Amino acid sequence: MKERLIELQNDALKQIQESNDLKQLNEIRVSYLGKKGPITEVLKGMGSLPAEERPLIGAVANEVRAEIQNSLEEKIQKLEEAKVAEQLANETIDVTLPGSQVPSGNRHPLSLIVEEIEDLFIGMGYEIAEGPEVEQDYYNFEALNLPKGHPARDMQDSFYITDEVLLRTHTSPVQARTMEANKDKGPIRIICPGKVYRRDDDDATHSHQFTQIEGLVIDENIKLSDLKGTLQLFAKKLFGEDREIRLRPSFFPFTEPSVEMDISCMMCGGSGCGTCKGTGWIEILGAGMVHPNVLEMAGYDSKKYRGFAFGMGPERIAMLKYGVDDIRHFYTNDLRFLKQFKRANR
Repeated sequence: MKERLIELQNDALKQIQESNDLKQLNEIRVSYLGKKGPITEVLKGMGSLPAEERPLIGAVANEVRAEIQNSLEEKIQKLEEAKVAEQLANETIDVTLPGSQVPSGNRHPLSLIVEEIEDLFIGMGYEIAEGPEVEQDYYNFEALNLPKGHPARDMQDSFYITDEVLLRTHTSPVQARTMEANKDKGPIRIICPGKVYRRDDDDATHSHQFTQIEGLVIDENIKLSDLKGTLQLFAKKLFGEDREIRLRPSFFPFTEPSVEMDISCMMCGGSGCGTCKGTGWIEILGAGMVHPNVLEMAGYDSKKYRGFAFGMGPERIAMLKYGVDDIRHFYTNDLRFLKQFKRANR
């Protein structure tokens, strides 16, 4: 019986050494060490042995089992390590090879300008206010001292949906809504960025859809000098500390007095060039003191509160700041144009 166990061990070890397949090794394990294997069959005959020989045969059987089991584990480990090594070799990445460039996007130049202006005014204590682009006639015109029949309400200027609903022509309705919604009728300090729509023919300097940013401040004892100081700080921060401003009388229905602001030409420093048409100045925005009628329609006491408002076009500012000669470049989605502003993102 001992000889038979040794013989089974030798046969099993030989098969293990010759095998290079994990599945086959598992079959060898089941064949020799399983409940129906030859070693188990040999041990079933131990009952016919003399009592003194049974411990000896049992010890030999345990040694044979252990030897076969150890040999199986060693061979399985070698095969698994070889498999991993082969997989690593096949999946090796040559880090010295040049990488594949992944195209990266960047923010639109108009977004850059809007964010820069927002950051500037937020730092001055303003809040961002928004409103609907499809607006009621009341908020777009009447609440801003633009009664029925005013030339600015002409169908040639506005996109009407119904007699009382239109695409907003400026972001001033946001100011009217904010004033009306302010139940306490206390101080307000907001800017209102957003898209607006007018019936303009598209050319190098006009578009039927464009961006506008308007600002509004309402409080006690607000003066025109407060407006001038705010606009002067805005111009210097956005266009450079050497920029000068001038205010020219103008007319807007919702402000009185009204002004237009020019900045000294950044191309010639004010001496006169093609950009400023020889004047040394470039028009940049409109502004003024909030008309008392606008305050009263929003529920404010115009004898106690005063305010100023201003409005600017980010497209025009971007054209001046970045030297863009055609407003249509901002809307053509030409990557060659947009890629020029990656440096401005950093």
